[in-house]
Amino acid sequence: MRAIIIEDEILAVNHLQSLLNEIGGIQVIAVTDSITSTIEWFQTSSQPDLVFMDIHLADGSAFKIFEYVNITSPIIFTTAYDEYAIKAFKVNSIDYLLKPITREGLGKAVEKLKRLTGVAPVSSEIHQLIASLNKEKAYKTHFLVTVKGSKMLPVLSKDIAYINIEDGFVKVKTNEGKSFIFEYTLDELMTMLNPSDFFRANRQFIISRNSIKEVDFYFNNRLSVNLKVPVSEKILISKIRVTEFREWFSGI
Repeated sequence: MRAIIIEDEILAVNHLQSLLNEIGGIQVIAVTDSITSTIEWFQTSSQPDLVFMDIHLADGSAFKIFEYVNITSPIIFTTAYDEYAIKAFKVNSIDYLLKPITREGLGKAVEKLKRLTGVAPVSSEIHQLIASLNKEKAYKTHFLVTVKGSKMLPVLSKDIAYINIEDGFVKVKTNEGKSFIFEYTLDELMTMLNPSDFFRANRQFIISRNSIKEVDFYFNNRLSVNLKVPVSEKILISKIRVTEFREWFSGI
């Protein structure tokens, strides 16, 4: 059985590959670590027999992949949280594994997939899942942030200019130039914020559409995004994500 692993954490990849080696019968033919690299792989490769897919990738939700490629292979989702998605998987008969993945859990999932015959294409179930998630998803409009240890201040999503990782902390900068430290990861924040308003520019930055001042062409066919508030470093959009960024900004 030929499998692809879609996962952005190298330790998680190594752990899964080790378990698959113990179980046997599954050959990992590729590992991708982002939405863009996964889309590229499926556009240039034949469908594998099995897909292991992490839900939250460095450049956004893995569900974005299905907007660009038609995956008909059986999929085992992996996740560290997102209880609502887990319930949806059950309803749509899609297997999932909670991290940290165990040998027993992985073995049962693989055996279940081996028994499945004559089922509808996975892609149809995926589209049902995406529709269900999009229908029910409520994005955060307010955050309460602890400051100076004894006070909490409200931060409105619409007031956020950008979020980045700086000195090991996740920092939020508002349109007024105020800075706050959030206790969420960028991956978690991308599931909380409306993707129509916020874009994961790269591993370090999430930017707001309303905060964008201008966009410059950068070498190697990349884009440099300039915001209305000061930023300590360039915000670059990779060549492969330029089209995605343009479509996001245009609301396509």
